[in-house]
Amino acid sequence: MKKRLRIAQIAPLIERVPPKKYGGTERVVYHLTEGLVARGHQVTLFASGDSETTARLVAPVTEAIRLGRQVHSPEIMTMLMMQQVYGPMLKEFDIIHSHLEFMTFPYAAGANVPTVFTMHGRLDSADYKKILRSYRHLAFVSISDSQREPIPDINWASTIYHGYPPSSYDFNDRPGDYFLYLGRFSPEKRADQAIMIARACGVPLKIAAKIDPVDREYFEAKIRPLLNHPLIDYVGEVDEERKRELLKNARGLLNTIDWPEPFGLVMIEALGSGTPVIVRRCGSAPEVVTEGETGFLCESRMDFINAVHNIGRISRRHCREEFLRRFSDSSMVGSYESLYYDILRQNFFEGKINEAKRSAAPTGRISRLEGSGELP
Repeated sequence: MKKRLRIAQIAPLIERVPPKKYGGTERVVYHLTEGLVARGHQVTLFASGDSETTARLVAPVTEAIRLGRQVHSPEIMTMLMMQQVYGPMLKEFDIIHSHLEFMTFPYAAGANVPTVFTMHGRLDSADYKKILRSYRHLAFVSISDSQREPIPDINWASTIYHGYPPSSYDFNDRPGDYFLYLGRFSPEKRADQAIMIARACGVPLKIAAKIDPVDREYFEAKIRPLLNHPLIDYVGEVDEERKRELLKNARGLLNTIDWPEPFGLVMIEALGSGTPVIVRRCGSAPEVVTEGETGFLCESRMDFINAVHNIGRISRRHCREEFLRRFSDSSMVGSYESLYYDILRQNFFEGKINEAKRSAAPTGRISRLEGSGELP
């Protein structure tokens, strides 16, 4: 029987775990944490105080920063959280799992407890490449193979797809007559193209999207002028219950992204509801959506229009089955659990080698140990 682990999960403080509305990373952290607790591990979740969890909760702030009533500096509060994790509490953990990316690097590099980093964002900026290569020896997890492409030369420990409990989404084989755009308004998400495609096809489109402060100007200039049309229904940012309803009743998800999407949780949320995905062929999309089986991968405006007209060819039941097979929470949790054990075994073996190097007599014992490939 494998040892039960003492695991620290470090979540962003911007949204609570799980988020009340928009927030993909925090929802993944929630399902991962709950799954690890259910498997008997001793998990400590570092997150905002309004988070919900069966793990032990350590909260640097009482409420998530974005929707909270108090004004906090995300950077300062995150650094204070790091001091908790890697300071007096460090001895309480066998392994640490950070979802904060680069802000954790300096703390993890000097710690004697290993840290796993799940990279949730895009990695193609020059600054990101510099910081990642500065800490290339740390253990990184990609959420799709395509996410690695800008920087393949660091220590990628695994690719692990996100997963949700099957009960999170209701399968519906008899949807309504509308298509759905779900996410946030930003230039790279191209909601404007979804609107224009729906109008060109003469199909209703419901839009459920968040507006970040940084994207407010973009929304006012590029999106708002397109919303005044009888086919377009902007419902705002929605909570989990409303999102679930919108997904299961949509004929298809119109996902007109135009950027190297690292994963795209909205796609597996749709598949979990039995809703086919129409998406631009970029980033992780070809890894998540199977052309002609769970949706359509598009490159041109005409591809999108043809996909909308042919959405009835896709089996909604097959979409649900694909979600169950590839994107369940049990699959995700099991993959992370195996990775934790692998990293701890590797650290144990390397520690024994270093110990042997320090104390070896001139008998050749070190070389035999290094070449054995087994734990002593």
